[in-house]
Amino acid sequence: MRSWESEFYRSRWFTRGWTLQELLAPRSVEFFNCTGVHLGSKSTLAEHISEITRIPRSALKGNTLSQFSREERFKWSQSRETSRPEDRAYSLLGIFDVDMPIAYDEGAGGAIRRLEEAIERRNICIRDIRLSDPRDDKKRIEEAKGGLLKDAFCWVLQTSEFKKWRSTEDSSILWIKGDPGKGKTMLLCGIIEELEKSSERTPVLSYFFCQATDRRADNATAVLRGLIYMLVHQWPSLVSHFQAKYDTAGKALFEDVNAWVALAGILRSMLEDPLLDGAYIVVDALDECSADWDKLLRFIVATSSTRANIKWIVSSRNWSDVEKAFRGAGQAVKLSLELNEDSISAAVTTYIQFKVKELAERNRYDQVERDVVQRNLECNARGTFLWVALVCQELLNADGWEAKGLSQEFPPGLEPFYRRMIEQILRSKRSKLCKEVLAIASVVRRPLSLGEMSALVPGGPSDCSKPEAWVSIVEDCGSFLTLRNEVISFVHQSAKDFLIRQARSDIFPNAISQVHYDVCTRSLSLMMRTLRRDIYGLEDPGKHIDEANPPHSFDPLAATHYSCVYWFDHLQESTTFSDKDILRNGGILDSFLRGYYLYWLEASSLSRSMTEAQVSMSKLETLLQNEVCSLLLRVG
Repeated sequence: MRSWESEFYRSRWFTRGWTLQELLAPRSVEFFNCTGVHLGSKSTLAEHISEITRIPRSALKGNTLSQFSREERFKWSQSRETSRPEDRAYSLLGIFDVDMPIAYDEGAGGAIRRLEEAIERRNICIRDIRLSDPRDDKKRIEEAKGGLLKDAFCWVLQTSEFKKWRSTEDSSILWIKGDPGKGKTMLLCGIIEELEKSSERTPVLSYFFCQATDRRADNATAVLRGLIYMLVHQWPSLVSHFQAKYDTAGKALFEDVNAWVALAGILRSMLEDPLLDGAYIVVDALDECSADWDKLLRFIVATSSTRANIKWIVSSRNWSDVEKAFRGAGQAVKLSLELNEDSISAAVTTYIQFKVKELAERNRYDQVERDVVQRNLECNARGTFLWVALVCQELLNADGWEAKGLSQEFPPGLEPFYRRMIEQILRSKRSKLCKEVLAIASVVRRPLSLGEMSALVPGGPSDCSKPEAWVSIVEDCGSFLTLRNEVISFVHQSAKDFLIRQARSDIFPNAISQVHYDVCTRSLSLMMRTLRRDIYGLEDPGKHIDEANPPHSFDPLAATHYSCVYWFDHLQESTTFSDKDILRNGGILDSFLRGYYLYWLEASSLSRSMTEAQVSMSKLETLLQNEVCSLLLRVG
């Protein structure tokens, strides 16, 4: 031990309450002895300081403190002393990134209680702005696509476009554009990984993955909510930009008709905060932002022009409207995947080698079989990752000798591949059932669970306790659908696009509006069969929602969650309801509202979807008024 170390370990500086903030808040802290000799910095002495204070080295290195639990951060101050009792709480304000007035007559207990209340109030605000955690979305996407393969994305880091965007101040937007299936999403996942690893301090990084098949990720307000959530999760003090408004409006601030205006103002204000200097913001699949994508695009262009030290990455298909918007923004750098054909081709070849290796190990290919399959895939891939992934999925259970022939039969290109899958479905024994599943999957507002799908599809297995039957049906839907954690979703937006545009006559013989009508009426019937008073057996109507749990391991509302939230959306999307009995006295909607309205409100509350229920009732009132006016005009 060096001569000064024993004194360093015994220093009173490490026992004082207020010095905890002085240690953690600055990026750099330098230490000197009493004669002015430099001992080292917070970084070079991190191992010693961590041993003295029991504070993890990652916190000392400047990583955001929000990644540490409330309990752990309170422990850091337990052995520290303050001259005033209340300072035990006040000295932690910066550690928890909260703000509250000082009141030295309240005692330590009162100050700690107010601190915990301020933390909880802020955490509730953060929870309410969250639709999903984009970090979990990223993990799910990577797992669904077989993992992130570095050799398939690292080429982009060496392009002149990426280097220019990253190194020059006047290049604040990187637009990555390419056709469907070219690997844009995984490319962005790789770039995110690189940005996270390439800095000594954890960079401020916010991202969102748009998904047109999921209402929680297909609109501009959802994008802003996701970006804001990631930012405040890293720097909770940023909640101050909207805490006061939230305290007045509650969750409606993020969900009512003015949500876009409110959220755009919040994010714009946050981006002006010095805490976000040098932040990276990533939006994947702008083309899958079905609602208000143009507003989102204008927001990105406008904010990038005023905050040059905020770096944006946006990916999309080759849309001319996006091209025009970014062309007008002189700070945008365009990276076209089609113009990097050689790099993409090499990356796809690497991906093919990886996937064929997996198949060979799983199905025990010999070397000849492995070489033939790999050669066939390389000949027909045409630089499309998705095509390779879909073909490999079809080969998953094929022996080597079968795979040799099958791998040659799949036509190159996504549309020919999808057409082949449709033809197989139409010839199958379960053709009618598969078409019903594909039709419903194409119109629902979010991916359905197996239980939700089985409740909406007539003629299928009705016993939801045996999900293997529905797993088999989903597998029979060719390469259009995928099943993960008992949730059914499209393998890619291009698969849904193909069904709606190229296979409409096969999947929607009676028009898409009829499918919406069927989902609506089946949802109403399902709820009328399922809902009842006090369905969770709570007995106490005043019980807090966090304490409202299903009475048994099986949730009686599991199959109805989707129907409870979205039945009206499907009624609204149906253009044929005026010709049906659904809106008439004695019809199914009338029966539902008269007999099950209160049960539906209870189920909506238990599903944490009361806001959606209120919006549905407001829209239904408007719809009925319009129908009455239309009827009077026809009679007149």
